[in-house]
This record gives sequence, structure tokens and C-alpha cells, in this order.
Amino acid sequence: MSTEKMKIAITYDNGKIWQHFGKTEYFKIYEIENDEVEDSYVISANGNSHGALAGFLGDNEINTVICGGVGAPMVEKLEALGMKVYPGIEGEADDAVENLLSGELEVNNDAVHEGCNHH
Repeated sequence: MSTEKMKIAITYDNGKIWQHFGKTEYFKIYEIENDEVEDSYVISANGNSHGALAGFLGDNEINTVICGGVGAPMVEKLEALGMKVYPGIEGEADDAVENLLSGELEVNNDAVHEGCNHH
């Protein structure tokens, strides 16, 4: 991937990638330097949900987001803040980071939907 510094946020639940972005309670943050994980830690979304999460991630200087299902409006908000979004990822959070760094992360754009309609 060859990027000097990167800060990745993954929607997180008990080691796995949480599949509903707007209801994420925790993110696992990975600080990457020279394609190596320098640090990782879990942070609470502090009760932020849906639209507020973009600002929350921006405030935490995130530049890459790995998630499961996510609405197209959220992807647009994150990208407008300069973040690269990898939707439709399932499985272990740590594995997703390793796959991203090795160039093997497979995005599932079918996981991007028009937006939440359950409100």
C-alpha cells in the first residue's frame, strides 16, 4: 500500500467488524506507519450515531474507514472529509487491516445502500 502514515477506524464489536455503521458503539483504531501497525486501541463512539459519526471520525483524525453495511450518504460524508472508505467487509478487524496493508482487501460495494430507512 506504501503510505507513510495512516489512521484506520474499523466498526468494531468483540474482535469482529460490526455490520451496521450507523449503530456502531465502538471503533478499533489502528495507527499505521510505513505499512506497519504501530498502535491499536478501541474507542467508544460516545453515543454518536448515524450522521454524527462522520464528524466524530474526523475529530479523531481518521483517514481510512473499514466497515460492513453503510449508507451512501455516509460514504459521501466520510469521503468529503478526506477519508477512504472500504465497505462490505466482514470478519476479524485485525485481519482486515492486514489485508488492506497487503493490498488484498476486497470491497463489497453491494454493502453500500441508499441510506437507513428504519427511522
